[in-house]
Amino acid sequence: MHGFIYDIKTKVYFGSNHLSTLGGELSALGKKVLLCRGGSSVIRSGLYGKIVSEIKSAGLEMFELTDIAPNPRIDSVREGVRICKENGVEVVLAVGGGSVLDCAKFVCAGALCDFDPWKFMSEGAPVKRALPLITVLTLSATGSEMNPTGVISNPKTTEKLGRSAPALRPAVSYLDPENTYTVSKYQTACGSADILSHIFEVYFQREPGMYMIDCFMEGLMKTVIKYAPIALSEPENYEARANLMWASSWAINGFISAPAGGAWSCHPMEHELSAFYDVTHGLGLAILTPRWMKYCLSEETLPRYVQFGVNVFGIDSSLPKSVIAELSIKKVSEFLYDTLGLDDSFTKIGIGRENFKAMAKKACEGGVINGFRPLAQEDIEKIYEMCL
Repeated sequence: MHGFIYDIKTKVYFGSNHLSTLGGELSALGKKVLLCRGGSSVIRSGLYGKIVSEIKSAGLEMFELTDIAPNPRIDSVREGVRICKENGVEVVLAVGGGSVLDCAKFVCAGALCDFDPWKFMSEGAPVKRALPLITVLTLSATGSEMNPTGVISNPKTTEKLGRSAPALRPAVSYLDPENTYTVSKYQTACGSADILSHIFEVYFQREPGMYMIDCFMEGLMKTVIKYAPIALSEPENYEARANLMWASSWAINGFISAPAGGAWSCHPMEHELSAFYDVTHGLGLAILTPRWMKYCLSEETLPRYVQFGVNVFGIDSSLPKSVIAELSIKKVSEFLYDTLGLDDSFTKIGIGRENFKAMAKKACEGGVINGFRPLAQEDIEKIYEMCL
């Protein structure tokens, strides 16, 4: 276990009937607001109208960045930066899911720098400061509402790169489970797969962690496994949506990862998948995860699978350890593909092996992902092959 500093400064309004405070929170940070959103779904749901009303009631000047796409593009970031600089924007408001929030984070950073914002991703340019960000979440998945991380795509270079910096953490986030009632079954399933993957990336590591954190992670995983199917069948079930929303935030706000060591594995592999094929992030993770788990299984890693299978899925602890490990992987596959209904192979979503070598090289940056099992380029290629 590593020593750590834990410092979360995001103020969270969780539940219904908090939006009336939005105008006051925005006013405390600035008078000129850039509202970032995706397509028309927030308009159809009525959320957009409520937010605009709050902004106008507070006497604030509003500008907009619209049509932010899934796997957000650097071009949207650049446009947001342009709007901020030309109009003296003081605070950014992101309304949507993780893609909108991630885009808004780098708009906030880019607005206060004098270079192209893609340099944050491609060259590791320092994020010294950023405009304050307030978020209104509409999709439980990425945890962007409570963390300092964002992922941006550049279609011209077929790159999808992530970056973290303290200045990118939202100042305030509104988490109302009712705002996720209209999320489709597909996106709910993909979001649930993403939440699980965030936990898996930390849980499945070689270095020992903390018993308390292990128990917390196992509780988070059981929460997703219990409530995702309910949200799929009863989209307006408040309890299910609330549990998924709060689990999403705590899966990747730094709490579970603070004492952990080791690199994440499935996310860099999936980022290349999205960069080359624009796949929905959660779907790519769902296809990769069980194959990665199977590839990493060894005598050294076996105990972790046993703990996972027994504590999360309730597998009989008296069974041989190797049997428990195999059953635990099977249970994950059944949950992702049978319960959530997600596609179980690259072939089903029209992806072949033509880019595996290039994707694998980029995923490990020409070296090794030093995660649950060290993964070099050839290892990643084999995992991709297992997904066909």
